[in-house]
Amino acid sequence: MSPDVISELAPTGVLRAAINLSNFLLVTGKSPAGDPEGVAPDLAREVATRLGVPVKYVPFKTPGELADAAASGVWDIGLIGAEPQRAATIAFSPAYAEIEATYLLPSGSPLKTIADVDAPGVRIAVTGRAAYGLWLDRNIKHAELVRSETLDSAYEDFVSGKLDALAGLRPRLLSDLEKMPGARIVDGRFTSVQQAVGTPRKNAAGAAFLRDFVEEVKASGFVARLIERHKVRGLSVAPRA
Repeated sequence: MSPDVISELAPTGVLRAAINLSNFLLVTGKSPAGDPEGVAPDLAREVATRLGVPVKYVPFKTPGELADAAASGVWDIGLIGAEPQRAATIAFSPAYAEIEATYLLPSGSPLKTIADVDAPGVRIAVTGRAAYGLWLDRNIKHAELVRSETLDSAYEDFVSGKLDALAGLRPRLLSDLEKMPGARIVDGRFTSVQQAVGTPRKNAAGAAFLRDFVEEVKASGFVARLIERHKVRGLSVAPRA
């Protein structure tokens, strides 16, 4: 292992891994000690094992807060969706997993397809700084985005505001669907969120190591085994970059 990689990714002698607690597919529980458990924490622990250092989890309530802290020096690697807006300060690995994002429509909606949703007069509830929210910021041309800070508040806005669509990750929308008789989920996807491992841009050697690491754990079946171990539905191993 190159000394440069260890000095960049574990400058304090510990790998400080930033974890987005709001991603219920990647963080599925909590240990007796209070540490996050799931695919993302296990992947971070494997990075630490390769480096030969302990792991310390740095939890964040939202991916936006995690990304904002990239330049603050509080974390060494961060596990969140790779989006161009975040890439200004974070060097991302290739994706290790993908999650489909689509829309939930209320009962009686005349909208049928993904394309139908991006139309004048349509209001879409969305968690603003989620990776799929950032994608909608760049790509929605006609509809209005009604942004909320959390997944729960986006759902509440959708229901109480009688909005036309709720954008979200398909697994979460499936659970929301159960609370709304007559509602339906649009077939297909408007994007797939690319879950990756990032490090602050200054860490060139560390970023190169993470690129190779992610490709190796995908090819070896390690990521697939993590998904199976944690019984996660709606998360798939990303293809080779």
